[in-house]
Amino acid sequence: MPSARQVLVVDDEENIRLFLRTLLEKKGYGVRVAADAHDALAQLEIATADFVLADIKMPGISGIELCQQLRARWPQLTVIMMSAYGSVELALEAVRAGAYDYVAKPFKQDEVLFALAKAEERERLLRENQALRAAALSDGRSPELLGKSPAILRVYRLISKVADYRTTVLIQGESGTGKELVARALHRQSSRRDKAFVAINCGAIPDTLMESELFGHRRGAFTDAHADKPGIFQEASGGTLFLDEIGELTLSLQVKLLRVLQEGVVRPLGGNKDIQVDVRVIAASVRDLAREAAEGRFREDLFYRLNVLQIVVPPLRERLEDIPLLVEHFIARNNVRLGTQIRDIDPRAKKLLLGYAWPGNVRELENLIERAVVLAESDVLQPEDIPERLQQPTDALSNAIASGELSIKKANRLVEAALIRKALEQTGGNRTAAARLLEISHRALLYKIKDYGLS
Repeated sequence: MPSARQVLVVDDEENIRLFLRTLLEKKGYGVRVAADAHDALAQLEIATADFVLADIKMPGISGIELCQQLRARWPQLTVIMMSAYGSVELALEAVRAGAYDYVAKPFKQDEVLFALAKAEERERLLRENQALRAAALSDGRSPELLGKSPAILRVYRLISKVADYRTTVLIQGESGTGKELVARALHRQSSRRDKAFVAINCGAIPDTLMESELFGHRRGAFTDAHADKPGIFQEASGGTLFLDEIGELTLSLQVKLLRVLQEGVVRPLGGNKDIQVDVRVIAASVRDLAREAAEGRFREDLFYRLNVLQIVVPPLRERLEDIPLLVEHFIARNNVRLGTQIRDIDPRAKKLLLGYAWPGNVRELENLIERAVVLAESDVLQPEDIPERLQQPTDALSNAIASGELSIKKANRLVEAALIRKALEQTGGNRTAAARLLEISHRALLYKIKDYGLS
């Protein structure tokens, strides 16, 4: 039942105004009436309304002209037009003038109430959409995804753009970068956020059980199948299914997954009927699935079906400037969880963290901070609280090579970033002098500083 939603009825026929006032007030609406467009405009200057029900044919200013003026002066108003001269052309003219809906006279009570109910639902959806956009404009951040580097900001923007589409998303990135956090952020910012989010690691379940886990089974389908069991596609129906490490699926299961994605149905093991499912699938892998597909280890057709939208989560070594924010977050969270009282980290300890390439990415940093918080002798994390491996004189490139990163393109970026950082240190932040040391133009240096997120 509506509660005190304000409706302004504009009609030159008194019996129509009386009929609509009686009907709508019984349904809980607040109702005002106006005999013509001039009266309606004067009333709205004093007090606005949520909806305007206006007749098209009125003396003086017509309903179409009134609608145009209302849209220009109060764009948030939802206008529903009424007319005894019902025609498709008139309805189209009303919509072009800015009306949301059109009701033909003589109308039944249900037709008017249904038009208002649709208008209220539209307003609710618009408000929710605006709230989601506002959250996206604040950089798409979720409680777990933290950072302000250009690399992670690109991820935030992609999440905001693709979150509300049903299209499959492929998240690629190294282990520990936060691929599941990206999947959860996509779910939380979508219209499915009130439904289930189901995550499964495709590499953690034996191949013999994986089909039953995904699609379910019927009693008697195999030796231990004592009862029907729904699969995770059914559990996630209406919501989001996150398939982590999808590159671990066997080729035969990849065929069956492709059918689900294409047709929206699953067939339980041992069953003879398809079951309709409505699931938004998000997949992730540490593997380069394009290369895997090219070399025949992953089905090409499934790769293209999954890779409609792709989000690449950057490794922590490419967003080192996010480390202070992440450290602050992990310290605060561990203080709550473990009852510790760490208030800060010593700059020397922070420098050790910034000089490490983090082969285990954010997960490695998170575990390291938990260890440091537990072992700390004071309320400020000291260099001695940091594991010895970070205290060895090393560099980002060496760490990257040690972690198995052999990409020349990424190595060049690491070397460039290290040289720029060193040049800025030597010149005390003088960018003109740093550009001379680096033998590049001042403009190129400014671009690279922004690209690498250096300060």
